[in-house]
Amino acid sequence: FLQTTGRVGMGLLAAGVAAGPPAQAQAQNQGESTGSQLHASSAPPAKDGDIPSEPIPLREFGKTGVKVSALGLGGFHIGIPKDEALAIRIIQEAIDNGITFMDNCWDYHMGVSEERMGKALRGRRDQVFLMTKVCTHGRDAKVGMKQLEDSLRRLRTDYIDLWQIHEVAYHNDPKLHFAPGGVAEALLKAREQGKVRFLGFTGHKHPDLHLEMLSHDFPFDAVQMPLNPFDGTFLSFEQNVLPELRRRGIAPIGMKPLGGTGDMVRQGAVTVEEALRYAMSLPVAVTVTGMESLEVLRQNLRIARGFRPMSPEEMEALRQRVAPLAADGRFELFKTSALFEGDVGRKQHGFPLAKDMDL
Repeated sequence: FLQTTGRVGMGLLAAGVAAGPPAQAQAQNQGESTGSQLHASSAPPAKDGDIPSEPIPLREFGKTGVKVSALGLGGFHIGIPKDEALAIRIIQEAIDNGITFMDNCWDYHMGVSEERMGKALRGRRDQVFLMTKVCTHGRDAKVGMKQLEDSLRRLRTDYIDLWQIHEVAYHNDPKLHFAPGGVAEALLKAREQGKVRFLGFTGHKHPDLHLEMLSHDFPFDAVQMPLNPFDGTFLSFEQNVLPELRRRGIAPIGMKPLGGTGDMVRQGAVTVEEALRYAMSLPVAVTVTGMESLEVLRQNLRIARGFRPMSPEEMEALRQRVAPLAADGRFELFKTSALFEGDVGRKQHGFPLAKDMDL
């Protein structure tokens, strides 16, 4: 296997590989300004010798008129450190180094991720594009609006830049979300009330579910999906969903550039730099990745600051190199198993909770 891939190492500390959560923890809900453009930070880089001095590039966020950093901070991993002060430091150091896109979700670590981010953003709220997700999983708009109030309180803000329907992973999810009185109505109501600016949805299960969500012609501003070298040839969001988003002018948000677990790096199939550069080289607004330590943050900054995209030829060569390993889904278990489904969704759909399953 290692002879076939020829790729071992490049800092397995990086991007969550060394300290990534075990599969059982991932099953517990891991997925995925005031109107003016956000600007790249002019602050000096983190105190870590070889981080480039150039800023992280800014990219257009669909048709919104807003720009965001090409690299985004994942919200799930902010709940992993036992030390809250460390989590807050990670967020603030990320902002100081030009990461403006903040990912989060109502149910990450039972609200802990949002609470930590809210504390970290004191005095910095206008420096970031803040996103969180609503977790109704088939319940009505009233539940969604209650969850929005929870998120606003935890995040210590009076508005969310992007509010997204979380984890479209079950085959009846689109029907439930767009049913009369469903969460889609909550999104529109929240925008009308000025509590959110932009609307979107996320999911990691199957491209067809994303296309079904889009078929309702709802005014989505953004869509979040897994994008990495393995996705390029296996149940591919890159091939099936990304072109449709670009056609509609909807901002694509990439997630899981290392497959959510880092196994693709740990097992030597790709390096961290290859995987993250590939994901960031796609025509997306932002690539969100988890950073649960300063070491992970700083390695990602080495790639993102002064980012140089792969050429189309380099990307195609990488896709083809890993295609034999992509074909059985071993590095994208979120597409082929229940390992990544959160407990809130499991409960609403009548499935056992993660702790009650032999995963």
